[in-house]
Amino acid sequence: MIICPNCNYQNPDGASQCEACYTPLPALITCSNCGATAQADASFCGQCGHSLANQPAAAPVSNSSLPEPQVLEPEPVTAAVPPVPVSAESSSAPAEPSAALAEPSSEPIELDPLVSLDPLLVVPPPPLPDDPIPANIPTAVDIYTEPPITQPAANAIAPQTQIQSLTAKLLHVQTDTPVELPIGLDVVHIGKPNDRIPPDIDVSGFPESEIVSRVHANIRIEGDVYYIEDVGSSNGTYINNLPLAAGNRHRLRPGDRIALGKGDKVSFIFQLA
Repeated sequence: MIICPNCNYQNPDGASQCEACYTPLPALITCSNCGATAQADASFCGQCGHSLANQPAAAPVSNSSLPEPQVLEPEPVTAAVPPVPVSAESSSAPAEPSAALAEPSSEPIELDPLVSLDPLLVVPPPPLPDDPIPANIPTAVDIYTEPPITQPAANAIAPQTQIQSLTAKLLHVQTDTPVELPIGLDVVHIGKPNDRIPPDIDVSGFPESEIVSRVHANIRIEGDVYYIEDVGSSNGTYINNLPLAAGNRHRLRPGDRIALGKGDKVSFIFQLA
């Protein structure tokens, strides 16, 4: 896996340019001591510390060794299916209808005479009474009365909760100097001044900083979780005295010791306060 020095995209081994930003990728070499891969400009192997000064670059993988697919040619048609002969008896004339259609009869059809019905008897409605309805008969009327509105009690003032935000910082072990991580960044670059990726945390002012690469490591912030990853440094990154492979990342926890380069000469303690 090759890390793009421009956008930190993880490209597959053997790629010549970044698949995300099309930046030419650095050449890789193989450590002759342990077989790990490292950048061609690295001075030491990040796995075993072997010197890579005279190490030749790894040859790119060629696609010419892949076997070409075999094309199958269609077989020629040898013979066609012979036509089936049709006998003269099968093509005989259509059969005549078995019976002729019956001719319509010219005699008229006699219909039954209509039956006469008696006229309908209209029944008049019953007469209305002359006496009016007395006015003193009460009628039931549903009266809806709204329930009394009760005034709610005074709203109790809820206590305001104060959200305490944690601040991450790095404590330089050799000089006991705290370095706070910038707020509002998703990726914090650690290294020394350069023209490619300016560092957010500049370690050039600390002692023994010559073992730190200009683009050394990144700290990624995802919510409340912090990760550190090596972006292809020359002398490697160590977490709690264990090497961190380039392209891999480690979740930081309070108290983790981060060493930039070998020998634990430029070390930091990760803290949350």
